[in-house]
Amino acid sequence: MAWNPELYDQFKKERSAPFFDLLKLVIPRDNLKVIDLGCGTGELTSELPDYLPGSEITGIDYSSEMLEKAKLLETDKLKFYQRTIEEQLESDQTFDLVISNAAIQWCDDHEKLFPEIISKINKGGQLAVQVPSNHDFIVHQLLRKVAETEPYKSAYGSWERHYSVLKTEAYAWIMFDHRGSEITVFEKVYPLVMDNAEAVFTWASGTAMIPYMEMLPGDLQEGFKENYKRELKHIFMKSPVFYPFKRTFISATF
Repeated sequence: MAWNPELYDQFKKERSAPFFDLLKLVIPRDNLKVIDLGCGTGELTSELPDYLPGSEITGIDYSSEMLEKAKLLETDKLKFYQRTIEEQLESDQTFDLVISNAAIQWCDDHEKLFPEIISKINKGGQLAVQVPSNHDFIVHQLLRKVAETEPYKSAYGSWERHYSVLKTEAYAWIMFDHRGSEITVFEKVYPLVMDNAEAVFTWASGTAMIPYMEMLPGDLQEGFKENYKRELKHIFMKSPVFYPFKRTFISATF
């Protein structure tokens, strides 16, 4: 998927707040070997050296567009590489801390994925993950609604957007079943306030809409955007717009 860092960063404050809540779950220790799965522009990853002094920190992301910005933040203790989360898990590397902020939701089959991630954590190490869990909210429902109308339905063929995020208790069971301790799993609602439906459209354009665009021919993309924007305006008719954004936090030591 092609990411637009400038579009994504239009809501930098709103998108970064969950990272700092995630950081509160991380046990502060020195000289760790750390990996950030799905580091994006690296701006938030670059907060880790101050919190974990002396640690060697690696950020990975598959988006070359995002990593162009991340590379500017590199130091002798902070490095960024282009690879997918799945590719990273195929390596033999292990870490004292695996952290991931708003990235693992793009990966399939969390029942299989999380045990694979846990297997890369050194004894006494920690997992700390945050994923959006608002896929049942009207903003996502409307994307699916537009995708099921013509000419988009025919263009998508058998493709449909699948959401891999599990219920909170399912993550807790995975942590327990794999001998996790100090297990913390909870969902938090972030009360976003946006100017209008146009702002909601811009927010969705930076994340949720991306796979829908990627799977459409170029000549249909603008029409899809206009239809989606129209649907949003039917729902969000007042100003400002209240957007209760749900996120799931998962932490455990192993």
